Amino acid sequence: MSKRRLPTARMGDYMPAPGRSDGRFVGDEEEIPMHRLSINSRRSIDSAGMSSTFSIDTPLMAAASDMDEPHSRITMPHTHLDSGGKRGKARTEPLNPQDNAFKKSRYPANVVSNNKYNIITFLPLVLFEQFKFFFNMYFLLVALSQFVPQLRIGYLFTYVGPLVFVLAVTMAKEWHDDYARRKRDGEANSQRYLRLTVDGPMAVSSSKIRVGDLVLIEKNQRVPADMVLLRTTESSGACFVRTDQLDGETDWKLRIAVPPTQKLDDSLDLFLLHGSVYADAPHKDIYDFVGNLVIDSGLPDAQAVTVPLGVENTMWANTTLASGSAVGYVVYTGRDTRAAMNTGHAKTKVGILDTEVNRLSKILFVVTLGLSLAMVALDGFKAVWYITLFRFLILFSSIIPISLRVNLDMGKSFYSMMIERDREIPGAVVRNSMIPEELGRIEYCLTDKTGTLTCNEMELKRVHMGVMAYTLETSDEVTRHLRANLKDRVGAEDPEETRQPSALAKGHGKARRDMPQRVFDMVESLALCHNVTPAEESAPAADSGTHDDRAGVAVSKPMSYQASSPDEVAIVKWTEHVGVVLAERTLSTITLRLDALLPEEQRGHGTAPLLTYDILQVFPFTSESKRMGIVVQSRLSGDMYFIQKGADAVMTRIVEYNDWLDEECGNMARDGLRTLVVGRKRLSRQAYARFEQAYSQARASVVGRAEAMRQAVADHLESDLELLGLTGVEDRLQDHVRTTLELLGNAGVRVWMLTGDKVETATCVAVSARLVRRGQLVHVISGLRSASEVSAALETLRTLGDCCVVIDGDSLQVALDFYRDEFVRIAAALPAVVCCRCSPTQKADVVRVLQQHTGKRVLAVGDGGNDVSMIQAADVGVGLVGLEGRQASLAADFSVDQFSYLARLLLWHGRNSYKRSAKLAQFVIHRGLIISIMQVVFSALFYFAPIALFQGMLLVGYTTVYTMAPVFSLVLDRDVSDEIAMLYPELYAELTKGRALSLKTFFIWLLISIYQGGALMMLAVWLFDTDFIHVVSISFTGLVLNELLMVALEIRTWHRWMIWSILGSLAIYVASIWVLPAYFDVMFILSAAFVWKTVVITAVSAVPLYIIKVIRRIYAPPAYAKLT
Repeated sequence: MSKRRLPTARMGDYMPAPGRSDGRFVGDEEEIPMHRLSINSRRSIDSAGMSSTFSIDTPLMAAASDMDEPHSRITMPHTHLDSGGKRGKARTEPLNPQDNAFKKSRYPANVVSNNKYNIITFLPLVLFEQFKFFFNMYFLLVALSQFVPQLRIGYLFTYVGPLVFVLAVTMAKEWHDDYARRKRDGEANSQRYLRLTVDGPMAVSSSKIRVGDLVLIEKNQRVPADMVLLRTTESSGACFVRTDQLDGETDWKLRIAVPPTQKLDDSLDLFLLHGSVYADAPHKDIYDFVGNLVIDSGLPDAQAVTVPLGVENTMWANTTLASGSAVGYVVYTGRDTRAAMNTGHAKTKVGILDTEVNRLSKILFVVTLGLSLAMVALDGFKAVWYITLFRFLILFSSIIPISLRVNLDMGKSFYSMMIERDREIPGAVVRNSMIPEELGRIEYCLTDKTGTLTCNEMELKRVHMGVMAYTLETSDEVTRHLRANLKDRVGAEDPEETRQPSALAKGHGKARRDMPQRVFDMVESLALCHNVTPAEESAPAADSGTHDDRAGVAVSKPMSYQASSPDEVAIVKWTEHVGVVLAERTLSTITLRLDALLPEEQRGHGTAPLLTYDILQVFPFTSESKRMGIVVQSRLSGDMYFIQKGADAVMTRIVEYNDWLDEECGNMARDGLRTLVVGRKRLSRQAYARFEQAYSQARASVVGRAEAMRQAVADHLESDLELLGLTGVEDRLQDHVRTTLELLGNAGVRVWMLTGDKVETATCVAVSARLVRRGQLVHVISGLRSASEVSAALETLRTLGDCCVVIDGDSLQVALDFYRDEFVRIAAALPAVVCCRCSPTQKADVVRVLQQHTGKRVLAVGDGGNDVSMIQAADVGVGLVGLEGRQASLAADFSVDQFSYLARLLLWHGRNSYKRSAKLAQFVIHRGLIISIMQVVFSALFYFAPIALFQGMLLVGYTTVYTMAPVFSLVLDRDVSDEIAMLYPELYAELTKGRALSLKTFFIWLLISIYQGGALMMLAVWLFDTDFIHVVSISFTGLVLNELLMVALEIRTWHRWMIWSILGSLAIYVASIWVLPAYFDVMFILSAAFVWKTVVITAVSAVPLYIIKVIRRIYAPPAYAKLT
């Protein structure tokens, strides 16, 4: 069929400038500049090399073959969920979006949803969450009992009003929090993407993307849904994606476009194709995909083709395109995506303080029931005693204070506000205001690595060559040595005086004479042995001031690099910095630009001499081999070299004997640097021919091919390599990470690091971050496959004692399957644990296992979509606003910008929230107990009659206008300053014991309430005059004054609002004496008798307790009192 031409930019064409009128497309929703749509292929890679066939022999595909190796991970079972036929099934959809429009509604919408409720579930779920607490259910029953005439005591609103108020406040708070979550989800769902249509690209929001759409993804843009890769910038069809937000791995992943669609001349030629795309049922395994792409018609050769699809042809949601631009066909959306299926659903978290208060409320009910039975028993179980029993239960119901929930919830909102307003934690957001006091009870902190502890920015810190070591600060010495060596090699004139011996090389005799050559050999090998592809970026404007700070020169055409490993990019950037630039790489050649020969002011202009090397073989890095090699031949000299770099554990037996490698590797490892040993071997033509013959035979093997290929390399190449040097690469830590981890450790918080990265990488970061203390043993457990191996490993770990254990994902899963209890018991007692190669689901499993087997509070912190499950499973989830997205931040309970803010969040705000909530809860309980004890005494004195002592407005006003503000002002109290809390993190360890609110403190307050309630009532009865109203006025006045005085005695740090609340409440009470004449005799209250009787009652109830408190502070002061 003839091809219908559509007006669009071709693959590989350069786009018009943004300002031209012919350089824009008009979409349905937004006008898009054409320069944003360009997919410019770099012609440096030979299009014939991979456009027609994909051969594993090419270096590029050799790098891709690393993806097929067994990952050290947990492979999740294929969970096929069915929801009305819309989810959980394999699917076959038309390739052409025009044929697919009517089917798109069958699949889930492509939305992010972190909200807990919808319009239907809000009311029932909120009510369920409230009435699952015992005291809320108790007060519901008390309120309902007031509709029974025989059980009614006093006014109906006295019991119904507080319950309705509590529920209204709670529902309003839940609605506000859920509305904020829904609003944040809306921001994420409204991110703009370019959807290809037959009329041209159209900008749409992420939520409008559907299965079968063709979506254009640009460099550094997040992938919004799971896609099959159809076209890329590269003519070869290759691109790199960053998956650290999905699996936590820092290495870039190579992805390959489907060959038939990649070879099309134009992206809109996709609309000429007719066929189908098959995708297997949605499941959790991010390393597995089975699909087919069938093209029936529309190809230039008019032949039907079927292309099998694997994971190398996909881009999963929440990954980021790291190179070029790409067009993808959407196969999974919304909850069907791999990212969503590895993310747990948001749950309603309940703080341990709420659980403790709920337990205390049950004890209070037992007290209430006991007192009621005692009243009925002392009255002889007369007549309908069970009615009397119920009336006493209602009468003593204030023992379980319904206002407790209101006060605690209001306190939590206040603590949340204080966190968000803290200038020391800029950008902090509290997304779950129900659990701020949990921050004061954390004993385990589970943290991600990439983007959380580290910046994911690799930097070459040190190069050691045996007799010399170079750092970034001494890199100019490397450049001088390079210039001295290259002058003779390429015949360039030395632009500067470089023959003076280096100050660092003085006194080394032969080493000094050989150093220029040795330095060049090392830098040349580092610039050649890698899988990095350069991309020359556009030049900045002349007046932009863009420059390389490290070199101190203007950069007119800066280079960017694409690679599967950021370590390799860091090494290549270092060679560029010292003057050997990776200028070009194709499938068969590498070209180096020798900027070291140019004066500093001329570098970066591309006028330097070039060295070109032919690539003969590439041996990619694998987790099993732990090394990477390349065979190259210089076109200038004709020399042929085998260059290899790898871990010191494997390279030690490959390089020639030396006496310094082990020591220097240890030194770098102690500094937290990731080491790579670099070796080189010169090959003769005969030696290479022998290797090539053996290697070709190995590749032709049908059985054991991979092992035969490895053996051929080992026999012919990997022996007696010249040791060139050692590199140390640092994954730069975020600011103040070491200090924060030290503070958390001193506070008694055990830190576990859960990462999807490799064992070696995680170990280096653990050492660098001081998660592993100096001199502490690091014990690695990896590669375990059976229960017997796990048993032996646990026995060894038990004998080691104080150490840091590093365990990979497979070994961890086997341990949890066969020795769950024993493993968790041993690991939970260790100062630090590092879990590597963890899948997102496995991270959440570790959190749950730790919670179940220790009973301690667990905090999880992360920054990526792969951390969401862990964050949601933890008692407290903290999300960092990362460079790659806000998925973790949106799903977390607390959001901060840096890991270092975690210390202040726990040590200061956690301390205040917990201690204030504990004191507030106990004081509210005391307030209810004391009035109930007075009721008990009153009923006992008046023939055990179930008659209310205080009724109507007195009872309602007691817990509201008279005492609520002073009692709530306790949320402003603090026992230490923030400086002391941060300076002495050991104070935090006391909080985790839960002593601020315990059975001991509860019974102390119970005894205080019994004493004060009995003293107030007995003295009021003893001192009352002839009228009963005097008993009420004296006892109630003494009660109010006693509560105000008790608040004042509990305060350690006065705040002006505390003073105003106490004085204001006292003024309101005095004013109410005239407003409520039915309860007060104004003439009697103005008399001297009332004054002195009230003073005596208040003094007897409060002063002894104050004396006891002073004595305790003198002879048994709390830990914090010694520091203030």
